Amino acid sequence: MFLAVMGVMAFSAQNAVAQDEQAAEPTATEAAAPAAETLDGPEEVPMHQALKTKFIEGGAGFMALVIACLILGLALCIDRILYLGFSKTNTKKLLAKIEDALANGGVAAATDVCRNTRGPIASIFTQAFLRLADGQSLEEVEKSVVSYGGVEASKMEQNLSWISLFIAIAPSLGFLGTVIGMIQAFDAIMVAGDMSPAVVAGGMKVALITTVGGLIVAVILQIFFNYILSQVESLTIEMEDASISLMDILVKYQK
Repeated sequence: MFLAVMGVMAFSAQNAVAQDEQAAEPTATEAAAPAAETLDGPEEVPMHQALKTKFIEGGAGFMALVIACLILGLALCIDRILYLGFSKTNTKKLLAKIEDALANGGVAAATDVCRNTRGPIASIFTQAFLRLADGQSLEEVEKSVVSYGGVEASKMEQNLSWISLFIAIAPSLGFLGTVIGMIQAFDAIMVAGDMSPAVVAGGMKVALITTVGGLIVAVILQIFFNYILSQVESLTIEMEDASISLMDILVKYQK
């Protein structure tokens, strides 16, 4: 993802250079055209060129750190979304297969069904059947299901702390750029000996651009973070419900 973003930025820079070269070489027809015909309206600036301009105006150092937070945070968010997507299981269908396997082939057949199914729920069920095959009681099997369920829940929440860290760092970097912009504005006032808007405009612009960049990154990552948390919560509830259904099936099987 980082390489893709760098490639897009490089491609945009090449396009901007090409556009500048074309604009610097007007044709003979354009030179001979009246000035009134060339002033039809303001020229539209491409989106990528406008973003690149704001990036440079906000200060390459701080804006690069803010974009790094966005890239790393999005990479972790995409990793979690893909992991949670592959973790989803059709619980009703799996329980039906397990019940049928227990009736026809016993614990070994049910273990094979769980091993051939992906997802944390199937992994929990596999641990339960392995302990049942070792001759452990249902109470011990239930304890192992609860313990292994906590392990799988921790795996689903992996790297969420890093995402929350980037959410906190991005606006902090923006505010740091704001403070530096204000310092630049006061330095300009001190050098010029004048407090006119033209003197402080440069520093104030840097301050505002870095703040906006940090807040935008934090908002984007916060949306993904809340979506991931909702998916983790949904899968956790599904795991608990499936574990209760599994214990009911095992009680019925032993009876």
